[in-house]
Amino acid sequence: MKKLYSLLFALLLAVGLLAGCGASSDNQKENENASGEETKAPKEESAFPVTIKDALDNEVVIEEKPEKIVSLIPSNTEIVFGLGLGEQVVGVNDYDNYPEEVNEIEKIGSMEFNVEKIISLKPNLVLAHASSAHNSVEGLQQLRDAGITVLVVNDAKNFDEVYQSIEMIGTANGVKDKAEALVAEMKEKLEEIKAKAQEIKIEDQKTVFVEVAPAPEIFTPGKNTFMDVMLQTIHAKNIVTEDGWLPMDPEAIIERNPDVIITTHGYYTEDPVGNVTSRDGWQDITAVKNKQVVDVDSDMVTRTGPRLVEGVEELAKAVYPEVFK
Repeated sequence: MKKLYSLLFALLLAVGLLAGCGASSDNQKENENASGEETKAPKEESAFPVTIKDALDNEVVIEEKPEKIVSLIPSNTEIVFGLGLGEQVVGVNDYDNYPEEVNEIEKIGSMEFNVEKIISLKPNLVLAHASSAHNSVEGLQQLRDAGITVLVVNDAKNFDEVYQSIEMIGTANGVKDKAEALVAEMKEKLEEIKAKAQEIKIEDQKTVFVEVAPAPEIFTPGKNTFMDVMLQTIHAKNIVTEDGWLPMDPEAIIERNPDVIITTHGYYTEDPVGNVTSRDGWQDITAVKNKQVVDVDSDMVTRTGPRLVEGVEELAKAVYPEVFK
């Protein structure tokens, strides 16, 4: 009998041990899962510290994920918001106007930013820009001396460089995956525009004049500018063959007789189209005769951020409305 009880006790003990092992195994799995989730959640933060070579070839070390960001230029701001980091932004440029949330954020100046105000906001990261960094060397150094990390983003001249700007800002803020996803989305949209532009035959390609500042001092983008790249993307021809941004003589514009005139100064000119069509001697320009003078949103076609591809599409609709409906 004792032997029978011993066998039963041994059996129960074995069952108990197995059950205990099973529970222990389950608990271990739960702990592993919990641990796995824990490591996944701060996946982006685990990238820190991170070292980035900025547009000035500075080795910028970012020790921790930035909690407070100041953006010194609108294109940087749009990238930050495009990456879902808007809640971290505590200071923006006076000219920032997109998205609407920036209107509620502290303004820190424009080309000449307020160093004291920026320091008072206690940012972990200031996003500067190569287009203006040379004019603010002293101010940027003051920020560095105050212990603030300054990252100078490249002045993009083509789409690939825009993508680099987005990925740089994404990496600096621990959201590299989001940056890559945003870039992929932009590339896909741009390819759709290019594919549609392929429908335009060489003999049907239109000549375009882009006016970024109205008379009496007309300014326009020529070759080796981003605007020229955008026109090439949609298979349009810039009538300006000189390099860079330059003043344009009205007589030269009349002589080159563009098929389309694009203005980008509607945000401060009351009637940009009327401003062009009412000029003496311009009535015989093909664009004016065919009523192909169009004002496009300046920000969308000049800010090198996530909306730039939308800007290309707006240009395409203005130049080839019959193709890009």
